[in-house]
Amino acid sequence: MAMLVLAVLFMFMTRMSVVASDNSSLVTFVFGDSLTEVGNNNHLQYSLARSDYPWYGIDFSGRQATGRFTNGRTIGDIISAKLGIPSPPAYLSVSNDDDALLKGVNYASGGAGILNDTGLYFIQRLSFDDQINYFKKTKEQIKGKIGEEAANKLCNEAMYFVGLGSNDYVNNFLQPFLADGQQYTHDEFVDLLISTLDHQLSRLYQLGARKLVLHGLGPLGCIPSQRVKSKKGQCLKRVNEWVQEFNHKAKRLTTTLNGRLPNAQFLFADTYPAVLDLIENPTAYGFKVSNTSCCNVDTSIGGLCLPNSKVCGTRRDFVFWDAFHPSDAANEVLAEKLFSSVFSATAAPPKAH
Repeated sequence: MAMLVLAVLFMFMTRMSVVASDNSSLVTFVFGDSLTEVGNNNHLQYSLARSDYPWYGIDFSGRQATGRFTNGRTIGDIISAKLGIPSPPAYLSVSNDDDALLKGVNYASGGAGILNDTGLYFIQRLSFDDQINYFKKTKEQIKGKIGEEAANKLCNEAMYFVGLGSNDYVNNFLQPFLADGQQYTHDEFVDLLISTLDHQLSRLYQLGARKLVLHGLGPLGCIPSQRVKSKKGQCLKRVNEWVQEFNHKAKRLTTTLNGRLPNAQFLFADTYPAVLDLIENPTAYGFKVSNTSCCNVDTSIGGLCLPNSKVCGTRRDFVFWDAFHPSDAANEVLAEKLFSSVFSATAAPPKAH
């Protein structure tokens, strides 16, 4: 489900009292999966995790698929527009000498996970480790443009958004034909995720990250691809319990990292309650359907909105676009809700610590 992308990012910035009056000075680096991707996988020739099919982007500017896994905008697109800044471009769409690198880029890739073996059957995708490697390369490119001291300052002052973990469940642990679901108990698996994430976030810190938002997972047991496993089409309680266990340990990890890494300001953003409320109470937000997707997908072969899929008549009635991803309308609701929270936060003076 939509993971609050830049909304949480800017909420964090207001809490840290670093929102500048000139938003054009903001530099953001985004790491994630299909919930935050803006087109990296379009540049991976053999990737099966793609959204460059005709129905994707039908409600986006130009009505063309851009590599976003929805019918329109991500939450990041909506919040960025409200703030008057562009969404960070897909890293693989930016040339090595492009000045856009100085404003931040988006490394997110559909199918990506915390673990390198997550999403293997997609053939190509950028795992979190791959994305960090590309960030390392980006920093070297920035050094070449503005020098080492200025590059270090830019990276230290930039905002980092990390949103991964959904695929480690949906396209790994919850798949009965993959090794991890058979090899590990859930307690062992979540500990593996957290220990791997510890090393990855520490590496980002070593590369310059100081202000970082790690989002929690939404109620994955309630997305259409999981509901079909229930005889009555209900949310999978056990999956949601596992997700909440991951969130609890991920939040604790950010606290640990803040204590261990000098000047680290890592924030865990718990997105679970807001997303669950939208799914459980859709009519309160103007929706009619939250238990299935607008695009009539075949969940047995991936759950994406393929060209031969049938699309619902009124797209604004549906919380989900395909078996995994929210609709443009759902992203708009969440963005509006969070936008008001962001700017109510800026109106209040910072608390003394």
